[in-house]
Amino acid sequence: MALPFNKLVIASGNKGKIREIAHVLAPLNIEIVSQSEFNVPECPEPYGTFIENALAKARHASEHTGLPALADDSGLCVNALQGAPGVISARYAGPQPSGSLLTQDERNNDKLLTVMSRESDRRAYFYSVLVLVRSPNDPQPIIADGLWHGEILREFRGSEGFGYDPLFMDLETRKTVAELPLETKSKMSHRGQALVKLLQALEKS
Repeated sequence: MALPFNKLVIASGNKGKIREIAHVLAPLNIEIVSQSEFNVPECPEPYGTFIENALAKARHASEHTGLPALADDSGLCVNALQGAPGVISARYAGPQPSGSLLTQDERNNDKLLTVMSRESDRRAYFYSVLVLVRSPNDPQPIIADGLWHGEILREFRGSEGFGYDPLFMDLETRKTVAELPLETKSKMSHRGQALVKLLQALEKS
């Protein structure tokens, strides 16, 4: 596949997310770089939908780097919580208190366990939307999304991954995302599905 660019900036500083994206995009033989390498300031995410936030982040990263940019906005949506934590999944437990011994991921997971403690409906899904812009003012961004259904457990399982991975059990394998090897996760996950669609869209562009 011949792309009109050979370098792509990922609009994220999340090492786990960048590692997953780079793994799936490896066949493209393009250089994948994090926006943190360019000291790109954090982009506000004021919108109530994943796609609006992803588009804002992609344009922001492209504007600050002068490169094509790919942004992912994703989160966990829990049926019993009417779709929460949704777009605020990464900030579900609020700002990190100074002196806290827990990471943001750990605090988010602890809050989810607490609010779900009396819920019998454990159904949930991960959602991801990817937006690729060739320039900051690209009038026709490439957009792809993916969905991964599962259940929220009552205790942590596994040590791989990040975010809510230790609590989210895949319905097919009956394993948490944190128990799955990266290659398996890349094929099954919401982000993996979105990346496959993105590759297909790039082939047609």
